Amino acid sequence: MKLPLPVAIVTILSVCAPAFGHHSFAAEYDDKKPVKLTGAITKVDWSNPHVYFYIDVEDEKGNVTNWSMEMGAPGALRGRGWDKNTLKIGEVVTVDGSRAKDGGNHANARTVTIAATGQQLGAASSQGQ
Repeated sequence: MKLPLPVAIVTILSVCAPAFGHHSFAAEYDDKKPVKLTGAITKVDWSNPHVYFYIDVEDEKGNVTNWSMEMGAPGALRGRGWDKNTLKIGEVVTVDGSRAKDGGNHANARTVTIAATGQQLGAASSQGQ
């Protein structure tokens, strides 16, 4: 049985598409640009392939900028003591990580410390975590 060419192409692309969606740490982040940011959580997106959370960070002039933080996959985070309720909106955290290569307000988190409790958790970053 022969498949029409358009059907074959769509089938091949749909199987390969998930591979294009994932990126390596080195493609997006620079481990030579460490960041340490403290701010209140504004949003948490606990979903595959990576968990993201967002924090409002105030600079020395009082300007507030929202940063996105990428962590590992939900399964990897669960293995490090996380669950989808670990981070709460409004909670203050300190994040150690690596800044995005494009210099934007985006980083890959290595560790997250919850200010209220002092609890520090590994963020299952792609960078050797």
